[in-house]
Amino acid sequence: MDVLWDSVPATSDGVTVREVADALPGRELAYTTVMTVLDRLAGKGMVQREREGRAWRYRAAASREAYIAQLMLDALDLGGSRDAALVRFARSVTGTEAEVLRAALAADASGLPAAAGELTDRVEAPTDRVVRPPVADEAVDR
Repeated sequence: MDVLWDSVPATSDGVTVREVADALPGRELAYTTVMTVLDRLAGKGMVQREREGRAWRYRAAASREAYIAQLMLDALDLGGSRDAALVRFARSVTGTEAEVLRAALAADASGLPAAAGELTDRVEAPTDRVVRPPVADEAVDR
């Protein structure tokens, strides 16, 4: 997924299995392994694919941010109190991240579309938090 998110613009036609395999530096993965993982991701709706001749072209079905947001929502549904989980989460964010959340909630409440770049540009990239999508073969997640 990282290869698709990092190297394929949303307007692109996508990448082939060979291009994904070549973009995995330092990994000696069989073409069929990469193809199987991409096929499984397509089956789960995480990637879209289109036929191009005898090959398929793959691209992410949603942005990394949309995927992570869905993971967060799914985690809230795991049980217990959603409110308690949200409060605990809110207490764990940095001041800048809290600003972004406040701005997004205010924009939503006012009915005005929030400029995503305007909000997300103010959040520092956390280095201690890594969210990785689940994949069938852990060796090809990057």
